[in-house]
Amino acid sequence: MNTPSSLEELIRALRCLPGVGPKSAQRMAYHLLQRDRQGALHLAGALGHAVESVKHCSKCNNFSEEEVCVLCRSERREADLLCVVEMPSDMLMMEQAQCYRGMYFVLMGRLSPLDGVGARELPLERLLKRAQELACEVILATNFTVEGEATAHYLATLLRAQGIRVSRIARGLPVGGELEHVDSGTLAQAVLERRAVTE
Repeated sequence: MNTPSSLEELIRALRCLPGVGPKSAQRMAYHLLQRDRQGALHLAGALGHAVESVKHCSKCNNFSEEEVCVLCRSERREADLLCVVEMPSDMLMMEQAQCYRGMYFVLMGRLSPLDGVGARELPLERLLKRAQELACEVILATNFTVEGEATAHYLATLLRAQGIRVSRIARGLPVGGELEHVDSGTLAQAVLERRAVTE
């Protein structure tokens, strides 16, 4: 098939997105060129602008257009708590839940040897420096996956060695959940992490 080279290049470029294979990339490219050229130009402009403007906050490592992000500059946050999350989307979920008012540190990943992500690929020195600056409790809020658990364990060891207090978010039953519909691993963890009933 005689595909224009610029179209082939667009298809190859779209394949860098997670979960986008050759067919999906081809469909996206055809859609943008055939049905939404304005959208394609807007996408190209927005992507270029984001690449130029967005960097990492020097304190929490989240994406920011400024040296220090709005959240890290806020005087309303509790400076004696530091919550470590894997990705910006995890931080967003914590904020949406409105259950936490402390500071954050975003790892931008997790330990995953199979994906070539080791301790050197994560900003651990920056995390240690931030935790020592705040002289606080560090709450590990990595995901409850094999990689997330390994990351939490590694971070806990690293932070405790520096005399920093470390805690881990709890696991258990979802609000409104019924026992008969919960998987056995979640139920077992809920029993292990039970707490006393107070008046």
